[in-house]
Amino acid sequence: MLEDCKNALERWGGVHSLIDRWLDERRELLVDFVELKQACDIELEAVSKSRIDAFSELLMDYISAGHFEVYPQLREESKAFDDHEGLLLADKLLERLEMSTELVLDFDADYASPVRCKQHLARLPAWLDRLAKGLTERFTLEDQLISRLHAAHAPEAARAEERQV
Repeated sequence: MLEDCKNALERWGGVHSLIDRWLDERRELLVDFVELKQACDIELEAVSKSRIDAFSELLMDYISAGHFEVYPQLREESKAFDDHEGLLLADKLLERLEMSTELVLDFDADYASPVRCKQHLARLPAWLDRLAKGLTERFTLEDQLISRLHAAHAPEAARAEERQV
């Protein structure tokens, strides 16, 4: 029984590390976003495709990590804790997250090639404003997911550990 508890703590502790790493990526993305926005405000024509690509890569990596690493782990944790209400909420939140995912994919497509980048450069500040709104909502939804599907189970896991010691 102690071994089962230890395995569970290791498993969900790993989710905690995954979330921490992902939130660090979020901070890095936000810093890069602000720097790109400032570069646009200073001299839009001087913003290079490589600069836009670097931001877009961070953005795509962050979105991908959520969809393919963090969200599935949060769902698995809820299943393990038999949290049916949490899973229902997750389904609703994940559906809403798809809207900002589409926005990110559209942004990436608009700046994917040198020709497209040149065509859409004048629209970059407006794109960044749209992304700011979409990402703000996304981060709020993701924080709700983390709070409901992970943090809600943390006290239960800690109590289980205390009972076993």
